[in-house]
Amino acid sequence: MTYSKSEQGALQYQENRKLSLQSEIESASSHRLIQMLMEGCLTKIATAKTCMANNHIAGKGENVSMAISIINGLRASLNHEEGGEISKNLNDLYDYMERRLLEANIKSDLTMLDEVASLISEIKSAWDAISPDAETKQAV
Repeated sequence: MTYSKSEQGALQYQENRKLSLQSEIESASSHRLIQMLMEGCLTKIATAKTCMANNHIAGKGENVSMAISIINGLRASLNHEEGGEISKNLNDLYDYMERRLLEANIKSDLTMLDEVASLISEIKSAWDAISPDAETKQAV
């Protein structure tokens, strides 16, 4: 199969992006990894919205599914022993978001996607306000 110059450029860009992301993941602190998960979730929801608006059913489903997987990863990262009530509340909120995303996918409802994006954005804002050095200080 042969590709045009623009297709070759796009493929090269995707490959470079994957390598850059892999490198960032390998060197990231756990604080940064959580930020990256939230950023990825917001990106997948935004892409699902675009697919939904353009009636691209497969793309919508793939991106909603990835957003659900990312939220599941965020849930798995919770430390219930040290997190107390906050951890429990986040667990419940992540469960709610997963259900809303599934419902949004089934009903093709943009407002449900917006709701989940807003919730993730709020959590991300709070997470971003935490100093990345707090993790190091707590370990010491």
